[in-house]
Amino acid sequence: MGKASKEKTLADKRLRLDKLLSNMGYGTRSEIKKAVKQGSVTVDGRVVKDSGLQIKPKEQQVAFNGEQVIYRDVIYLMLHKPPGVVSATEDSRDQTVIDLLDTNDQVLQPFPVGRLDKDTEGLLLLTNDGQLAHDLLSPRKHVSKTYFARVLGEEAVGQADRDQFASGVELDDGYVTMPARLEIEQTERTDEGWLSLIQITIQEGKFHQIKRMFQAVGKQVIYLKRLSMGPLHLDETLPIGEYRELTEDEIELLRSHRAENA
Repeated sequence: MGKASKEKTLADKRLRLDKLLSNMGYGTRSEIKKAVKQGSVTVDGRVVKDSGLQIKPKEQQVAFNGEQVIYRDVIYLMLHKPPGVVSATEDSRDQTVIDLLDTNDQVLQPFPVGRLDKDTEGLLLLTNDGQLAHDLLSPRKHVSKTYFARVLGEEAVGQADRDQFASGVELDDGYVTMPARLEIEQTERTDEGWLSLIQITIQEGKFHQIKRMFQAVGKQVIYLKRLSMGPLHLDETLPIGEYRELTEDEIELLRSHRAENA
């Protein structure tokens, strides 16, 4: 479907008034039905009393108690994930990344695209665009992910490690990773051993992969932060624990990346 045809389809899309309002977090269907009967809802400036009214959300203006309702059915969020929070939609023991979102954003039911370990921080994309998420996570797509890490060991991270990572590392379960790019930013001697500041880019996401890769070469990751996923880079002005919506340019970057790797 071409872009013009897709935009026309979106413009022609019809939705029940009560469903639109409930999707946008204005209450349950029964609460909205009551509010409509009480005259609290207008469409194109006129009070309506039928909560089942079919409207075109991309064309018509809806207001609830005088407040304009901004309709959207997809959401793309960049979160600077803090440590201690799990990358899940729900968890009985720990705070999840969804718990960090405002209620108005939660109602659209975004989910994390992939996962970051509980103690790992950095870039996490949340969306309800299932196709985009699938494309970014598909092993066949080989989407690059770059991390910054602090690594501790009896020896500094060096050329031998860079070469090993470039050819693939055998993990503790026998799996050999795809080639990874390792860049060494700084090394220094400490009381606990050699501390190395590095960046690593991988194209897969096995469980605790980076930690296990360094473990395989006799070193320990003590801090890990994701900097980028595909063409999307963490906004370094975004405070840890905060999030924002992606810009149109960032969304287009992700869509273009998906098309290039289709």
